[in-house]
Amino acid sequence: MSDSPQHGFAPRAIHLGYEPLDEQGALSPPLYLTSTYTQDSIEAFDQIRLGEKAGYVYGRTRNPTQALLEERLASLEGAEAGVVTASGMAAISATLLSLLQSGDEIVVDQIVYGTAFTLFAQGLPRLGIRAVFADFTRPETVAAAIGPKTRAVYFETPANPNLRLVDIAAVSAIARGKGLLTIVDNTFATPVLQRPLEHGADIVLHSATKYLGGHGDLLAGAVVGRKEHIDAIRLQGLRYFTGATLSPFTAFLVLRGIKTLELRVERHSESALKVAKFLREHTAVADVFYPGLAGTAGAEIAQRQQAAGGGLVAFELKGGLDAGRRLLNSLKLARIAVSLGDPETLIQHPASMTHASYTAEDREKYGLSEGLLRLSVGLETAADILADLKQGLDRV
Repeated sequence: MSDSPQHGFAPRAIHLGYEPLDEQGALSPPLYLTSTYTQDSIEAFDQIRLGEKAGYVYGRTRNPTQALLEERLASLEGAEAGVVTASGMAAISATLLSLLQSGDEIVVDQIVYGTAFTLFAQGLPRLGIRAVFADFTRPETVAAAIGPKTRAVYFETPANPNLRLVDIAAVSAIARGKGLLTIVDNTFATPVLQRPLEHGADIVLHSATKYLGGHGDLLAGAVVGRKEHIDAIRLQGLRYFTGATLSPFTAFLVLRGIKTLELRVERHSESALKVAKFLREHTAVADVFYPGLAGTAGAEIAQRQQAAGGGLVAFELKGGLDAGRRLLNSLKLARIAVSLGDPETLIQHPASMTHASYTAEDREKYGLSEGLLRLSVGLETAADILADLKQGLDRV
């Protein structure tokens, strides 16, 4: 099936770029397990290397199974092209190392994934690249942080771990007015609920480990955007700087995962909204953060750029850290674990788990309290998830 605006999300996720009759009638796309490729002449190698002819030379650069996944992810996000990597952090690293160089600056939201924060705060400075942190919920602070050496802005929305929202269109307009790239991590929302390129972003990142893979059994990353940027990321960030190539088998698993992505995200979102409403009413809960919940900070932004609230809920308990520990240790169905987007409901304590790389001072400065918990609502029956939370909260 060729790409077409007439085709809905699910048909493109399931059929795009593959014709079974071209592959012995195999309904599922084949898995290409090869490290290298042969050609019929040395001239053919040169043509492929120079981009004059389509083809494959070596597995670190591209593989047909990866290529099909890249085509489908690009279509789902409304992008010209895509590249897949060995993890979400590989996607971030390959992108930044391709587009930035020593002496450059990048303006970054102060709330990002903990390991990404470490890359910005400690890794990039070693290469002579400076990250300037700003509060992206206030676009005017982003504008104020931009200087003559700034080359890009970077943020997540919803942000990890407290789900705060950034107005993609507003920040992208500021960046575009300064001739800068806007890079958005869309892992939490997925293209089912939000497509940042439609709101002015230039590059979209994913940890495909999460919802895109969807089964908690793989590590993968993805970058989509304009072809010129993706070509640079593939040839520089992936081929030369990181070598973080996604294995063909993992690409095969992600292809399988995105076939059910729309259904899964809809189910995650429906259950998460029920959980958010339940938590708001429980006497042990001090505050709830969920993009689809009326009264949540930034709810009006969610209405503009998200189709639903997504599968994550963040909340704080009145008893703070001690109450949070008691809750985590008393849950039976939900599992204590980092990551998200799995069929299983997962709960974690950001201050000591995903965001332990933030200093206590930074967490206080950026509003990541010791009592904050992040819940990835799974695919179990919603009533069972709620019952587990109730029995745990009633003990706090």
